Amino acid sequence: MEGEIEKKSQQEQKKQKEYITQEELSLHNKPGDLWISIQGKVYNVTDWAKDHPGGDVPILSLAGQDVTDAFIAYHPGTAWSYLDKFFTGYHLKDFKVSEVSRDYRNLASQFSKHGLFDKKNHVTSFTFLSVSVMFLVVIYGVLWCQSVWAHLGSGMLLGLLWMQSAYVGHDSGHYVVMTNKGFNKLAQIVAGNCLTGISIAWWKWTHNAHHIACNSLDHDPDLQHMPVFAVSSRFFNSITSRFYGRELKFDSLARFLISYQHWTFYPVMCIARINLYVQTFLLLFSTKRSVPDRALNIIGILVFWTWFPLLVSCLPNCGERIIFVLASFAVCSIQHIQFCLNHFAANVYLGKPSGNDWFEKQTSGTLDISCVTWMDWFFGGLQFQLEHHLFPRLPRCQLRQISPLVQALCKKHNLPYRSLSFWEANRWTIRTLRKAALQARDLTNPAPQNLLWEAVNTHG
Repeated sequence: MEGEIEKKSQQEQKKQKEYITQEELSLHNKPGDLWISIQGKVYNVTDWAKDHPGGDVPILSLAGQDVTDAFIAYHPGTAWSYLDKFFTGYHLKDFKVSEVSRDYRNLASQFSKHGLFDKKNHVTSFTFLSVSVMFLVVIYGVLWCQSVWAHLGSGMLLGLLWMQSAYVGHDSGHYVVMTNKGFNKLAQIVAGNCLTGISIAWWKWTHNAHHIACNSLDHDPDLQHMPVFAVSSRFFNSITSRFYGRELKFDSLARFLISYQHWTFYPVMCIARINLYVQTFLLLFSTKRSVPDRALNIIGILVFWTWFPLLVSCLPNCGERIIFVLASFAVCSIQHIQFCLNHFAANVYLGKPSGNDWFEKQTSGTLDISCVTWMDWFFGGLQFQLEHHLFPRLPRCQLRQISPLVQALCKKHNLPYRSLSFWEANRWTIRTLRKAALQARDLTNPAPQNLLWEAVNTHG
């Protein structure tokens, strides 16, 4: 009996010493064959991709690579115990950890030891309370006030309500903001689908892809706004979106619209919600994609499209209804603009995201917006965009606290940490859009250039 146990132990040790190269791992990067490495151990996650809570996009984007940093960023400590069932028995040959990654992992470990991932400070409760109060004021302003100014103010307040509700949906999508996962899902549906009309399922699908492939022109959906906007002249080559699976055509219409994008940026942002509503319906009623909690998401959307049209119909005339809707859209556009400022004026690249330079890619593709402490509620904590991208599970109330540590780490490794005022970030974004617009007007269509590199050097 002892001999059998010893023999089995020797076999297990031998198996643990089996290695594959990075090149061999990289071959397992296609649907139906998805392998990843975490801390040098190789896992087969082919069958798990369809059940992955974060969707299949992150796995499809990073398959064939070591994804340790991304795994640490997105998963709590309890997730490590689930990996064993996917272990292939292989280890990654010549596995090395860069100094940047080592420091990043140490920082994440420190945050975990100090309980920062669990200290949420009741932000969600306070935000939901403020949203509820605003909702009641909006209803009062529409139903019981006769003044056109009261109706205008109600529309503007509704826009602010949508902003704050979206922050709750965003937070609950990244980490558990309620007492358990069931209530957390309820918070997502109420804050997202019921109150804003934007499906949390659609948001998760696109947002996770954005985080993983931050500012990749062909993999990040948050940069793919053809034919209306283009932040890089590389779009003029009609690149293929790996996220949507279609060509982003630079045709005559795109050339015309992009040629004036620095003028149309703000007007388009004022009605950008219409596109989000359309995208929500396209996903929820798609027969090609598997949508988690599809029925629940559809019910939430129906709630929104019941109360919102009814509320608008209670206004006295068509003119005031239009003003009310436009006012709510215009105020909420500040949030849409903010998200563009965080990335439009940062560096871009073409190709798949790499798991080996997680920290570097996030710093390269992200800008922070500086503001005073009491404005954190207005920006939802996401003015600390780089901090959020590096530690997406960290509650928003902790982002200001860790900012100096992130700055120090960027300085240590000579990586960019860019924090601009809201107005300066707007200037950078408009300047980037203008550069692309002027290049789009050039009928000779010059070779692609790195516009963001030029923008950064223009500003010093």
